Amino acid sequence: MMDLDEFQNERLTDFSAADRKQEMQQAIQGVRRQLGNEYEIVIGGERFRSNEKFNSINPSLSGEIVGVFQKGSQALADKAVASANEAFEKWSRISATERVKYLIAVSRIMKERRLELASWMVIEVGKSWVEADADVAEASDFCEFYARQMLRLSAPQPSVRVEFEKNAMSYIPLGVVIVVTPWNFPLAILSGMTFAAIVSGNTAIMKPSSDSPAVAAQLMNIFEEAELPPGVVNLLTGSGSEIGDTLVDNPRTRLVAFTGSKEVGLRINERAAKHRNGQIWIKKVIAEMGGKNAIVVDEGADLAAAATGVAAAAFGYQGQKCSACSRVIVVKSVYDEFVQKLQEETRTLIYEGSVEQPEVNFGPVINERAQESIMAYIEIGRREGKLLMGGEKGSSEGYFVQPTIFSDVSPQALIAKEEIFGPVLVVIRADHFDSAIDIANQTDYGLTGSVYTRDRKRVERAIQEFHV
Repeated sequence: MMDLDEFQNERLTDFSAADRKQEMQQAIQGVRRQLGNEYEIVIGGERFRSNEKFNSINPSLSGEIVGVFQKGSQALADKAVASANEAFEKWSRISATERVKYLIAVSRIMKERRLELASWMVIEVGKSWVEADADVAEASDFCEFYARQMLRLSAPQPSVRVEFEKNAMSYIPLGVVIVVTPWNFPLAILSGMTFAAIVSGNTAIMKPSSDSPAVAAQLMNIFEEAELPPGVVNLLTGSGSEIGDTLVDNPRTRLVAFTGSKEVGLRINERAAKHRNGQIWIKKVIAEMGGKNAIVVDEGADLAAAATGVAAAAFGYQGQKCSACSRVIVVKSVYDEFVQKLQEETRTLIYEGSVEQPEVNFGPVINERAQESIMAYIEIGRREGKLLMGGEKGSSEGYFVQPTIFSDVSPQALIAKEEIFGPVLVVIRADHFDSAIDIANQTDYGLTGSVYTRDRKRVERAIQEFHV
């Protein structure tokens, strides 16, 4: 049995140190020298180009091309599944210890290239230095943690003893896993779902968002540098509308791991449930689909701490997280005081500009379509609530939207119900703590939530009643 040290989370980089700051600046310049390169689809260790291409764009500088990528076809999607299925025959029979060794090699390379990988995210998806570094750290944590979990799961498992029988239980791999990922955590989510698939003996097809294919290409390069056998992981870029259904529908697909919008996740779940000719199993789906997360602030809370926490949760990475706070529900007796502190904290915490600069923590939204969608919601918000701050586009060079706060919003307002996925926060008044929890639960989503209170009984109630 392979012996690994106890798992520990990777520490974040201290960019206040002059040497770390300089290294990051050099890493960004190194990535800048690679902008505009063309990248191929990778299937079974072979590289493929298509007649149709698409560009990845720097959201901070909308005229700058990060890379040129291939638009995958239905034929290439089927080829990728066939290649992954063929590789599965051998990979699934390799011992767990050997698979873990590959993951540890991948983790080592990721740590060596940590600032380079973070720099790709700064440029391709508009993450601040801290957000990008945390994304790499999380990806590395997935690698290290899943490696250790696989060693635990591959050991003899407890089973019921029956007289005159010899029983044993073990975990077995399933087959081809389709990994469909978003752009907002372009390394961490892609890595996490892919690592889990392959270390447990499955093979994978990575289908990244078309807004973050360059980061996915770096991960594919790391798999190759770690000498992962061809076909164990494949990279297929292109439009989800063009190749997504083909990947999900293929009878050799065994599992689909998806993070993204509710609409797409429900579509995947529905299509995967339909039996196809040649399919001999029921496909599995892992889907994580959005949020309309709330923070509740009661009359006894530390309002300064709550304001700081809400501002960070609402506007970190421009609110482009399914886990972001988009509703803050405040008990009426402290509502006005909290709203004032929230505005003050937001102005203090947020530093807008180019995320290539170390002091900037608030950059662009991902693309023009997102910018226009967010601005449309802001226009609705002007009718549904009181605009306290923001509400406008930012720099004309990129897809910027100002941090925006609306107060006096009804729990039934559109901006309080629908996922905006941008830097828009609504403040809702509640009569008391009970009604605050009730309002918090008035959403189709159930991802994350928080409560600011000094009352331990209310904490326990929230654990039981706040559906997140």
